[in-house]
Amino acid sequence: MLPEVEAETGPEAADKAGAKLGGLAFWQSLGSPRLVVAPMVDASELAWRLLSRRHGAELCYTPMLHSSVFTRDARYRAEALASTPEDRPLIVQFCANNTAVLLEAALLAEPFCDAVDINLGCPQAIARRGHYGSFLQDDWDLLKDMVSTLHARLSVPVTCKIRVFPDVGRTVEYARMLEAAGCQMLTVHGRTREQKGPLTGLASWPHIKKVVESVSIPVIANGNIQYLRDVEKCIAETGVRGVMSAEGNLYNPAIFEGVNPPCWDLCLEYLDLAEQYPCPTSFARTHLFKMLHHLLALPENATERQEIAKGQSLTDFRGTVLKLRDRFLPCHEGLKVYSGIPDGTCNLMLPPWLCQPYVRIPPEEHLRKLADRQIKTESAVAGQKRGLEENDDDSSTPQLSKKKLKKLQHSQKVKPNPHIRKIQEKCSECANPLGSKCGFKLCRACCRKACFAEKKDCPGHRILTKTRYEKLLQYQALEAEAAALTEGTRVECAERNNNSDSEAPVHTVDGSSNPNLTNGKNTSQGETAGNSLDGSMDVHEYSKPMSIN
Repeated sequence: MLPEVEAETGPEAADKAGAKLGGLAFWQSLGSPRLVVAPMVDASELAWRLLSRRHGAELCYTPMLHSSVFTRDARYRAEALASTPEDRPLIVQFCANNTAVLLEAALLAEPFCDAVDINLGCPQAIARRGHYGSFLQDDWDLLKDMVSTLHARLSVPVTCKIRVFPDVGRTVEYARMLEAAGCQMLTVHGRTREQKGPLTGLASWPHIKKVVESVSIPVIANGNIQYLRDVEKCIAETGVRGVMSAEGNLYNPAIFEGVNPPCWDLCLEYLDLAEQYPCPTSFARTHLFKMLHHLLALPENATERQEIAKGQSLTDFRGTVLKLRDRFLPCHEGLKVYSGIPDGTCNLMLPPWLCQPYVRIPPEEHLRKLADRQIKTESAVAGQKRGLEENDDDSSTPQLSKKKLKKLQHSQKVKPNPHIRKIQEKCSECANPLGSKCGFKLCRACCRKACFAEKKDCPGHRILTKTRYEKLLQYQALEAEAAALTEGTRVECAERNNNSDSEAPVHTVDGSSNPNLTNGKNTSQGETAGNSLDGSMDVHEYSKPMSIN
């Protein structure tokens, strides 16, 4: 682990911070980038960054990296920092809520990038649970500490990506605070953290303009970028140095070229890069779904949509893309007239096989649809209940299936509030809450004491003192029985050995007995084995064949 953050706050840290470029000079050292690809989780990997650079992107970010995992997992770190010489300039982005951990991660990454960015804009639920991203924008003391520490300790600049507050003044104060802490470039997403998913809505360029007018560091705008003309419009209206694209880039990687190529061309180009610079299959699947979105939304391409959803390799994906190309290439070349889009099903400005942005419905319309759906659901449930009560056999009125009715009724149930703390009963011996399955109405600690003292079992706490004690007694009885059996066997064997050791007279060939012979051996001192004292041969030697000279 690294030393405490406060350990380097003297002249050496000041010299290190002063030696690197900052502000406008830093932005110019990157090549004065105006067209920027946003950091996107599971999306802005190396293959996608290279594809975007081929089609006009001038600056790219890595996906958001978890600083804690980055410091302790070497494999995660190697995959995150995968790059090539053409993948520059590159900024590595981290999420964090601990200054020491963030510094350790940034020091590991600084040799491989041109700057380190702190994610202060992620609005997702996982960021709320982890307390990072846009959910740090109210903790200014922590943000000051993180930004100032990285500014003092790193050899590369530190940048930040933020979301706006509803209040313009609060947003301006936020930006100034980050600049004062040491932020050298600021990316401003013109939406609040509540604007996400179906409630995304439009980004506020007036917020971004006020920030540009209030700080001296370069500002990058993010939001409402669907075509190249939006880039020029945003720069003209806000005065930013550059524009960042996320969703627009995913649906059309050639957005910064101002063209809308056939989606299969970009898909095949991306698959080639993904084979050269491998990434998880899920990343490739997500990119194909984005680029082919409008084409796969057509009913006639439902099979191909399932093929991509179930595909397990780049080869599978390539085969599906080629099928779509063969089907729609004649239409693209004008050899065939395509009229497969039903009226009112989409609002496409271009044919569905061309890469183009995904246009979300306004939040107001989304809320209105939700309200209409709720009214229909309540009406359907009420009508079904009346039908069941009246036992109406009128087959002309459409009835919901039992499965559908069950789902609708389930949706009407009032869900318990997870924030209301459940009141638990207390242990009869102490103030701790009792175990919900304990038969003695005790907490775990008291239950353990009672079970050991009285040799009882508590299945609820899985404390099986009585059962284990009984098993111990059985085991000891078996051991005693085995020991007794072993002792009896040993005594019996000893008696047999004593009986077999008694001597018996051995008879010679002439029938006389010789007490000095035992088991065919001469036990008399000085005599040769196999011969009796009177010169006759031993019975065993007599049985052997004799040689004839």
